[in-house]
Amino acid sequence: MQHYNRLNNLFGWLAFVVSAVVYILTIEPTTSFWDCGEFISSAYKLLVGHPPGAPFFMLLGRFFTLFAGDPSRVALTMNVMSALASAFTIMFLFWTITHLARKVFIDAVENAEPWRIIAVMGAGFVGAMVYTFSDTFWFSAVEGEVYALSSLFTAVVFWCILKWENVADEPHSNRWLILIAYLMGLSIGVHLLNLLTIPAIVMVYYFRKYDVSLNGAFKALLLSFVILGVVLYGVIPMIVNIASKFELIFVNSFGLPFNSGVAFFALLLIAAVIFGIYITYVRELPVANTIITAFAVIILGYSSYATIVIRSHANPTMDQNSPEDVFSLMGYLNREQYGNKPLISGQYYSSPLDWDAIKADKGKPVYVKGDGKYDIVDHRPDYKFNERTTTLFPRMYSSDPSHINEYKAWGRVKGKTIIVTDASGKREAVELPTFIENLRFFISYQVGHMYLRYFMWNFAGRQNDIQGHGEIHKGNWISGIPFIDNLLYGDQDLLPDSYKNNPGRNKYYMLPLLLGLIGLFYQVGAGTRGKRDFSVVMLLFFFTGLAIVIYLNQTPLQPRERDYAYAGSFYAFSIWIGLGVLQLIDILKNNKVPGVVTASAVSLVALIVPGIMAAENWDDHDRSHRTIARDFAYNYLNTVGENGVIFTNGDNDTFPLWYAQEVEGVRTDVRVCNLSYLQTDWYIDQMKRPAYKSEPLPISMERKQYVQGKRDVVYLLDRVQGDTDLKEALKFLASDDPRTKNIPNYGLVDHLPAKKFVMKVDSARVAESGMVSSRYTSLIKPEIRITLNKERLLKNEVMVLDMLATNDFNRPIYYAVTVGSDNYVGLERYFQLEGFGYQIVPIDAQSRDGQYGRVDTQKMYDNVMNKYIFTGWDDPRVYLDENHRRMGLNLRNNLTRLASALLSEGDTAKAVEVLDKTVAIMPHDRVPHNFFSLFIAENYYKAGEPEKGDQVMRELAEENLQELRFFAALGRSFQVNDSDDFQLGLAIYANILDMLESYNREELRNELGLGYEAVFSGLSFLRK
Repeated sequence: MQHYNRLNNLFGWLAFVVSAVVYILTIEPTTSFWDCGEFISSAYKLLVGHPPGAPFFMLLGRFFTLFAGDPSRVALTMNVMSALASAFTIMFLFWTITHLARKVFIDAVENAEPWRIIAVMGAGFVGAMVYTFSDTFWFSAVEGEVYALSSLFTAVVFWCILKWENVADEPHSNRWLILIAYLMGLSIGVHLLNLLTIPAIVMVYYFRKYDVSLNGAFKALLLSFVILGVVLYGVIPMIVNIASKFELIFVNSFGLPFNSGVAFFALLLIAAVIFGIYITYVRELPVANTIITAFAVIILGYSSYATIVIRSHANPTMDQNSPEDVFSLMGYLNREQYGNKPLISGQYYSSPLDWDAIKADKGKPVYVKGDGKYDIVDHRPDYKFNERTTTLFPRMYSSDPSHINEYKAWGRVKGKTIIVTDASGKREAVELPTFIENLRFFISYQVGHMYLRYFMWNFAGRQNDIQGHGEIHKGNWISGIPFIDNLLYGDQDLLPDSYKNNPGRNKYYMLPLLLGLIGLFYQVGAGTRGKRDFSVVMLLFFFTGLAIVIYLNQTPLQPRERDYAYAGSFYAFSIWIGLGVLQLIDILKNNKVPGVVTASAVSLVALIVPGIMAAENWDDHDRSHRTIARDFAYNYLNTVGENGVIFTNGDNDTFPLWYAQEVEGVRTDVRVCNLSYLQTDWYIDQMKRPAYKSEPLPISMERKQYVQGKRDVVYLLDRVQGDTDLKEALKFLASDDPRTKNIPNYGLVDHLPAKKFVMKVDSARVAESGMVSSRYTSLIKPEIRITLNKERLLKNEVMVLDMLATNDFNRPIYYAVTVGSDNYVGLERYFQLEGFGYQIVPIDAQSRDGQYGRVDTQKMYDNVMNKYIFTGWDDPRVYLDENHRRMGLNLRNNLTRLASALLSEGDTAKAVEVLDKTVAIMPHDRVPHNFFSLFIAENYYKAGEPEKGDQVMRELAEENLQELRFFAALGRSFQVNDSDDFQLGLAIYANILDMLESYNREELRNELGLGYEAVFSGLSFLRK
């Protein structure tokens, strides 16, 4: 036993060292895209991040940042934290596998031979290394996100229950259960995924402490669901909910100060817990004592959320949802800003609302601090739908038109028509999907595309890193076995080079999958112990996999791949991969060969599996030289003029900018204003406060005028003839005089009395301010005109107009180039492109060719050539995933616009400089060409550089030809499924030949035309 323990500890720490070295070698040296910038910023300065928050992650991250030494290394220390947490996860996985392997391979065998210890060590190490190099886990291990630390909590609590299993009959063994409860309380402050281990933990307890029967196992399973529900829906939200009831009574009814009710409830809860622990100890009730103590330590771990409230009271620069009181904290924890989705029962996408039921139930009141009490400012409606159009287990519920199209495609919806009658007796025909079509969407999209595809990425192989939505050549799993992949996805030899050479194209030849299946069946067949342990691992596998699929109820067209959510499920499968090694040893053992030799040889050969995964995955998981997210943030911020404002909208044009300002102190005079958040009163409050060197944003409305429930939606009604002054219209809107609200036949409605507005401009002051380069000051207009072609505005759009009018062109205001046109509120005709942002200037420049505004060539040229950082785009050591390449395409398009504007001004030399830089920093083998590359070639032709234009055309045509050739070989059915890409390829083909003809490049036109004719000869349906 002592020899086994020494080896077990040794190999466990070896697994840690190997994985830690791998992850630290491949971490990103700075922030990454998506949520990382926000998490790193919130940890470094203890800010309040997005709901439901991660306070323990934030506190632990702050500890690691203390070792940074320099702000530029803060992100690195956070990434190291993730790397080390992931390496510890691998270590605990090793010990979990060896625990389960020992039970069936050593303890269950009489007179077990010593070589079996080697087999168990080999099984643990192979399983741990497979998970080390798995696609999903490695991705999270090298960035400053919560998922690495969340995985560690999952691994530790599962390992703890196995440790308890070893000593369950010894005195004080329940200390392990208390430790598990405390760790779960702490994990709530990181991520809730860890709680999904509860069913598996309960079953381990049942198998160890009770005589097992089918009925008993079923009851234990039901109890595990109850415990999970109590923690997930009871402890986490209900404690705060109950505290809010006390607070409301103490403040509103008793007239006591704010937070008195919360304080009383906290003291009452602490006293009740202490009394419960004491009385159960005195009366020798060990089960009750353990339950109450476990509850107490869960609350103790959960108390990390006090950090959120404390920091929110300090009004930090990032204070999302501003959870300063129990009511705002409750909304923060419940993620109310993200809305609800139906799970057990609910609507289809076409279900009509039941307006009578909605009017009868206002919904939950929204409380905010008022004058000495809490005031109701709004009600959160519970939308109800006609009962005849609802269903059990609703999967197709979103009414977004783009989602509906995808629902119909994935569910192959033909639908059914039913007649519904509302309370007034009006009859309406409603087209609904059938329940079978609802399940078909669930199986094909939510299970197949959004889980099994990710599962196969990790254990079979990955087609590429391009996010797919069902296309045959994007983001699927592959095996690496030609006949399988060709059968599923067409002739892989004909794939375009950009797909075949994609770093995310990883082939494992299904070896991890096969080894895991072998281990799964081995555990099932390994006697009673094996079957019980199999049920435990299966519960872990199910609840961290398919149960999450059911709970998330994801809509189509997700903005990013979501495989990180299922890392716990892949962890469980890696246990079976380790056990698969035991099965191979069991099969191959031979009395003529010493067991030591067989166990050692099989273990070493099995290490080929994680070795293949390491070799295949290294290039698309090595971020050691990538700084693009930070550089993008630098470029965005340095586009903006002094003390300026930049509107952003998504994660990737906001969080890196926050990181750059909060951590590295880049351009803290610039105010980053996220338009998605600008719909909320708490964010408007923050924008009206100074931040570092940035003055408050110029918003004229007072809090009572934009608090939740006030002017959330503003209607546009043409009630005024002629020009309407924007400032006067906004004063009209801000007024609480009923006469400004009254609409005949409708009652009181918040509205603007026109759709066309004018705003006077002091053109001389604007010219002197430097907002516009001196060569363009003659273009400045004395007024701007805004036309809103819509029926209503949301609060964020109203705030943008308020800022524009109040600012009166005193501070430069920009839209990030990545903000969608639906956020422009009629200002796009006054856009001035200066690099990574459009400044709003009083120069009328009607949009042309789908491009907005005009280009200030002087400012943008200086930004592009002298200020911006483009490190890494042309460096083959830097992995550019699809997200980076997509941003590169956007950057390439904007640089091309600059070159085009320079040419139109007659500055050919500078135009060629910009074009050369564009081609140099983003070569086509790093950022493949797309349709907009046509304009690079066209500008070269216009600039008198035909050879350079020809080179771009050849590269674009070759990539396009390869893709069309691939589609041609697929057959018509696949071409229909991927029609968007196919049609785009045809459009590029036509434009290439037309442009070459326009610029008299006949020789190249003929050359490329022959290539296209060869491809089209195989497309017989085109000729028809």
